[in-house]
Amino acid sequence: MRYWSIKAPGTAMLALALAACSGLKPTPYTEQETIDRAKADQVKMYQDQEPVTGPITFYEAAARALKYNLDYRLKLMESALASNLRDVSSYEMLPRLVASAGHLGRNNDSGGTSIGIEDRQVSLRASTSEERYRYIGSLGLSWSTLDFSIAYYRTAQKADQIMMAEERRRKVAQNVLQDVRNAYWRALGAQRLMPQVDGLLARTNEALRQAREAQDKGLLPRQEILAYQRALLDSVSLLTIRRQDLEFSQAELRALMSLPANAPMQLVDIPDPALPMLGPDIAQLEQLALVRRPEIMEEWYRKRVNERDIDIAKAQLWPNVSLNVGRNYDSNAFLYNNYWNATGIDVSINLLKLLSLPSLNAAQASQRETDDSRRVALSMAVLTQVRVGALRYQLTLNEVQFANESLRVDTNLLDYARAAKKTTFGSELEVIRAEGRFLLSRYQREAAFANAEAAWGRLYNSVGLDVFPTAIDSYDIKTLAAEIQRVTNEMEQSQLLRSTTGGGAGASLAKP
Repeated sequence: MRYWSIKAPGTAMLALALAACSGLKPTPYTEQETIDRAKADQVKMYQDQEPVTGPITFYEAAARALKYNLDYRLKLMESALASNLRDVSSYEMLPRLVASAGHLGRNNDSGGTSIGIEDRQVSLRASTSEERYRYIGSLGLSWSTLDFSIAYYRTAQKADQIMMAEERRRKVAQNVLQDVRNAYWRALGAQRLMPQVDGLLARTNEALRQAREAQDKGLLPRQEILAYQRALLDSVSLLTIRRQDLEFSQAELRALMSLPANAPMQLVDIPDPALPMLGPDIAQLEQLALVRRPEIMEEWYRKRVNERDIDIAKAQLWPNVSLNVGRNYDSNAFLYNNYWNATGIDVSINLLKLLSLPSLNAAQASQRETDDSRRVALSMAVLTQVRVGALRYQLTLNEVQFANESLRVDTNLLDYARAAKKTTFGSELEVIRAEGRFLLSRYQREAAFANAEAAWGRLYNSVGLDVFPTAIDSYDIKTLAAEIQRVTNEMEQSQLLRSTTGGGAGASLAKP
């Protein structure tokens, strides 16, 4: 009866705790909580940003994208997290210093009797040397060679993972700059062409309205007026599609710079810079890519991380030496010494685990071959990207030259159509057609130049070149933009990337 009277309350508490756990149900967020969370996220997207105070240059756009891009910020946080985890792992190499204290109690006395080994007779009456209720405490220092070895390899792994996170940060930064280079020049082309496209659309719609009025009044033959309307509708359709492309490019650039959709954005409209020309030795670019590409460096660090796993498994095979030193206290009044020091050394080994050593050696060799093969395969893909990137860039230079020539011809045709303009519908249609062809050539020329800049950015990316400082957060926008421009100019004027005019590719655009 005494047994159940003691255990019943504990059993009841356990049953109550289990019932409470089983009664937990999923609790979805309320609609208001979701709305508040969305508003808070929107505030975080654009907080702590330098305001836009004037027209934005390409290098300022790149600086804003690097400083405020959310993907890049995420990679920075991952690098910081990896560094913190390394610091935590390093503490595991220290000895363990454990302090403990407690209160012990029981409802009866601890003790016993003694019997003779030979005659099995009771030689002492029942006695105890322990109080029912007592306090204990200890302060112990322990150190294990196994724990130290595992902590050492884990810390080394965390250090390599920091470097891997840093390489991923570099890759994200390079991708951001490539996207900015692609979007900026398209957005600048949109800024140049949108007013002219809108003006021509308005004139085309007005001409279409007049054509319908002429059709209703019977001023011209029905077939002629319908053909005229058909030509105008084709022009409106083509201009509308081009206008959408221009708007998308501006929206993409805003997103890359983390600007709100309604924030003003004016780009610096200066003559297009001269497109760089590649140096003659592509092999040097390939060699540079094998040295600088973040993906290859990340794989190389990953190889060391994988090797540490095998080292940890091997460390568990060898003898483990444990050293223990401690100071103890027991309030038991029957003890002769309530305070005492304890020391100990222990050596242990799992002999059966030694049988796995050959398998571990084989696994380590196989892991090394796999890591090397993966890195070599990646290196081959990198070399292909460099070769294709160089070829693509050379082709885009030819496209820019062809677009410049097409723009020159359509400009002359527009001038001729305006000079020959009469008061008839047909002459007005010819002017609108000429202006449409001219704007289409303008668009194609802007797109060709943007494609050339994008191809140049992809070549940068394929080589793994960094044109930004390491501590981006410590710079303001102006300083960061100037640093990016300085490093970019130095690279483009180097022997590998010699900056020269791309055959007229950087010529100023003609105006209507």
